[in-house]
Amino acid sequence: MTQPATPSPAGNPPQDLQNAEMLVAAYDRARHELSKVIVGQEDVIEQLMIAVLARGHCLLEGVPGLAKTLMVSSLAQAMDLSFRRIQFTPDLMPADITGTDIIQEDPTTGHRQLIFEKGPIFSQMILADEINRTPPKTQAALLEAMQEHSVTVGGKTYRLDEPFFVLATMNPIEQEGTYPLPEAQRDRFLFLVKVDYPDRAQERQIIQQTTGTFAGQITPVLTGEQIIACQETVRKVPVPDHVLDLVLDLVRTSRPTEPDAPKWVKEFVEWGPGPRACQHLVLSAKVRALLNKRTHVTADDIFALALPVMRHRLVPTFAAEAEGITVDHLVTKLIDVAKQQAPAKVM
Repeated sequence: MTQPATPSPAGNPPQDLQNAEMLVAAYDRARHELSKVIVGQEDVIEQLMIAVLARGHCLLEGVPGLAKTLMVSSLAQAMDLSFRRIQFTPDLMPADITGTDIIQEDPTTGHRQLIFEKGPIFSQMILADEINRTPPKTQAALLEAMQEHSVTVGGKTYRLDEPFFVLATMNPIEQEGTYPLPEAQRDRFLFLVKVDYPDRAQERQIIQQTTGTFAGQITPVLTGEQIIACQETVRKVPVPDHVLDLVLDLVRTSRPTEPDAPKWVKEFVEWGPGPRACQHLVLSAKVRALLNKRTHVTADDIFALALPVMRHRLVPTFAAEAEGITVDHLVTKLIDVAKQQAPAKVM
């Protein structure tokens, strides 16, 4: 890289440049490390790492057996982060996640006192496995942790270790006995990443690796402190005004209540994304710009990440569902329209 991202007035340009170069190098090494145990899924891995570097959370949607759990645990190893997996079930209670106060007796004095026993949420990377399998009361236990990076129990607030991420999985096939995430909670996830089947060659490689004696070992390439430094550098990447206008146009035209929304949006979209979609789109685009060794955001960054940012924030109408029009179809059409309307200087 030839120049650092524009720092804040109190920033340190040489340090910003060093952090940006460290981010790119660590990203390349992390992809190499993950390839030891994960076959294919390059786009999924890229989006997961972008979410981490943008200080966001991720929803992963895919059928069973696509190595979603292995992917998340391997990412935690590559980034040298503490990792806990929480299996969400219908009988899981909020205290099973956050922890609870317990009565403990001092063996010498006999004095009893309340001691807070930390739950599995007190880790840096949390895998919320099948998050839609547990009731809303338990799902909501994650809200404060995801937004505030803290947990409140018994009137006391406990800070979580930084950096902190929630990566949640959902099974799109079996919907019996599930509790779909409320829109307010889905909106707190930076991305909804869809994990697809591998191609034939990749599946052959998976079979060979997992049925033989091969055992890949993940070597950490980044520490928590370095991740935090990279997150701070990411926020200093400048966004040109015309790219910011593009983000606003893309998100606002997806809302059926907007006067300038296309007719098909008013017909097929019940609710559009809120302002958090703009924030997350800009933040993730900043990370992608740095990973591509650029010190400013371009329209390509916006278009590349609009689908995972917007697909879980847009609610289709009954008419859309009746005609088999999916959310991905609607977001893809919005992106195509934005590309056509974008002036040449944006591209």
